[in-house]
Amino acid sequence: MGNLKEVTDDSFDADVLKNEKPVLVDFWADWCAPCRQVHPVLEEIASEHGDKIEIVKLNVDQQPNVAREYGIMNLPTINLYKNGEVAKQIVGAKPKRLLLKEIEEYL
Repeated sequence: MGNLKEVTDDSFDADVLKNEKPVLVDFWADWCAPCRQVHPVLEEIASEHGDKIEIVKLNVDQQPNVAREYGIMNLPTINLYKNGEVAKQIVGAKPKRLLLKEIEEYL
């Protein structure tokens, strides 16, 4: 699914929580139409701002533990993690302009 790295329940700690950069985690599922809409937007943001922020995907159907741990109830949910903590949560598909506005302080 594009260039965004897939993280798993097992790799989440190393890939996200211990990452030096802020990490945007896209919680998604194959059956989620809005998830498919937001994916190209995240790809664009990753290609434009990948030096400052990491963007990864976590399939909640295949990797349910992290989603459960963070209480992910709606898809897509995009959590921004900084220093191992959730710094921001964005629920629902948003256009690129609004997504960038939500995360601009981390870019």
